[in-house]
Amino acid sequence: MLQETNSAKDDIRAAHRQRRAGLAPAQLEAAGSALAVHGEAWAGAVTGGRPGIACVYLGVGHEPPTLPLINALHSSGHKVLLPVCEPGRELSWVFWTPEAGLERSKYAPILEPAGHRHGPETAGEAAVLFIPATAVDRSGNRIGQGGGYYDKFLGHLATAGKEIPLAAVIYDDDLLPAGRIPAEEFDRPVPAVLTPSGYQPLTPRA
Repeated sequence: MLQETNSAKDDIRAAHRQRRAGLAPAQLEAAGSALAVHGEAWAGAVTGGRPGIACVYLGVGHEPPTLPLINALHSSGHKVLLPVCEPGRELSWVFWTPEAGLERSKYAPILEPAGHRHGPETAGEAAVLFIPATAVDRSGNRIGQGGGYYDKFLGHLATAGKEIPLAAVIYDDDLLPAGRIPAEEFDRPVPAVLTPSGYQPLTPRA
């Protein structure tokens, strides 16, 4: 059963990656601008307009572009934390500024910030989380990039009793009908997505 579930997830992941690879530069730019507007507005609504800590990530390749969102959050006064992949599928976090240098990760095909690394307890103080996904269905089932870093990170937060508002960042076409994505008991549903069309709450499975 687990093998069938993983195979189905791999098929969905591959299909969405293929579709994303066909996006033109103008489409990527438009998506990034829209994500910045809607993401910054959602973060401001969560914090009541006050500065807070926002955990984001830097989208690469044909992932939804998040650099405009990162810049918008920083310009609004939020402290931005970006992830760094560590051994054992753990994440550490670095506070980002526009002057921060970026380097290729040793463990994943992403760019990471240089600087002092903080543990999950620092990310646990965030006001909002923006996490990557390849596809999400309206039941809150999420397919990530396949590395398992965020599943483990979200597990740490749950164990610590942290319930931080979060949204998975995807394109509009990556939001699927409820129940379309198979899920195991240990998979952690997401409560919302951020797409170029806006922030959308979901109805996670019980």
